[in-house]
Amino acid sequence: MQDQTVTPRKRNYKPFIITVSIVINVLVLVLSGMPGYQGDVPFDMHVLPMLNAIFNSFTFVFLLIAFIAIIKKKVNVHRGFIYAAFGSTSLFLMTYVTYHFLAESTSFGGPQWLAYIYYFILISHIVLAAAIVPLVLITVTRAWNMDYPKHRKIARWTMPLWLYVSLTGVLVYVLISPYY
Repeated sequence: MQDQTVTPRKRNYKPFIITVSIVINVLVLVLSGMPGYQGDVPFDMHVLPMLNAIFNSFTFVFLLIAFIAIIKKKVNVHRGFIYAAFGSTSLFLMTYVTYHFLAESTSFGGPQWLAYIYYFILISHIVLAAAIVPLVLITVTRAWNMDYPKHRKIARWTMPLWLYVSLTGVLVYVLISPYY
C-alpha cells in the first residue's frame, strides 16, 4: 500500500502582498501631501492621534507577549497575539488614514534640541513603517503556508522592526501631542 500523506498546497500570496503594500504606502504618501478636509466634522478629530498611540501601544504589548510565547514554544499563544497585533495595527491604520484625511500635518513646536530627536524618531518611524507592511505580510503568509523555516528566518527581522515601529509611533505622539 502506498503512503497517502498529503502535503498542503502552498498559496501564492505575492500578488496580495505587493498590492496591499503598494496601496497602503501610496495612500499614506498621498494623504501626507493633502491639505486636510475643509468641511465640518461631527467629532473632535484630535482624539484620533491619541487612538493611534493607544493602538500602537497595544501592538507593542501584543508583540512582546507573542515573542515571549514563541520563545517558550507556545505556538498557539504566539499565533493569537500576532493576530491581536495585526488587528491593533489595522485599527491604527484606519484611525491614521482618517485623521490625515481630515487634518493637515502638525508641526513640531518644541525646543530645537528636542526637534532633532523628534525628527530622527519620526523619519526612522516613517521609513520602517513603510517597510514593515510587506515584511509583516510575508511573515504571516509564510506561517499560513506552514513554511516555518522561512517564517522564522524573516520573523527575526520583522519582529524587532515591528516592535520599533509601534514603540516609535507612541513616542512620536508623546512628542507632538502638545502641538495639536
